[in-house]
Amino acid sequence: MNLLQHYFPELTPQQLQLFQELETEFRATNEAINLVSRTDMDNFVERHLLHSLGIAKVIKFPKGSTVLDVGTGGGLPGLPLAIMFPEVHFHLVDSIGKKIRAVQFMAAALGLHNVTAEQTRAEQLRTKYDYVVSRAVARLATFHPWIAHRFKPLGQPGSGLYYLKGGDLTEEIAESGLKAKVTDLSDFFKEEFYETKKVVFVPAK
Repeated sequence: MNLLQHYFPELTPQQLQLFQELETEFRATNEAINLVSRTDMDNFVERHLLHSLGIAKVIKFPKGSTVLDVGTGGGLPGLPLAIMFPEVHFHLVDSIGKKIRAVQFMAAALGLHNVTAEQTRAEQLRTKYDYVVSRAVARLATFHPWIAHRFKPLGQPGSGLYYLKGGDLTEEIAESGLKAKVTDLSDFFKEEFYETKKVVFVPAK
């Protein structure tokens, strides 16, 4: 947790405690349903918690805003962001039932009242949100149409998609035809894992 404290000195003791609990719950759940690989579990704080919070280096979600996490898997990046922004409501969706059940269980165990988790696909949703977050679910050209109409017409400042991706994205962004702004997470985090990690921001139309 020192890593989180180092990069986010504003975290309260209560938040740090919740991150600790999330790691404990995630480990236990991962034994049962394999949400992330064993190697990744050994580096959980660095590769999952910190990575999820990379979005918080690019946008501070305003109090009362709503965020959709698409293809959340084991609750990433949604659960860490929900701890980071307790005044923001997060809706975590995934098409795989056992993963969503695990997320619901972890959110309840941590007492995260600002989280709802649902087994569904983004394209089946009817609700509108201020922001959408996701962790490399598909290529941008495939992914963006699923969520393009999920934004509130008069959203918050910086309303849009915040997508955690890795590698050289020039071709992928060109293929999508979208106006995207790329932020290198290596600007914030010095660990080797972050050398190629990025947050892609696509503004809501």
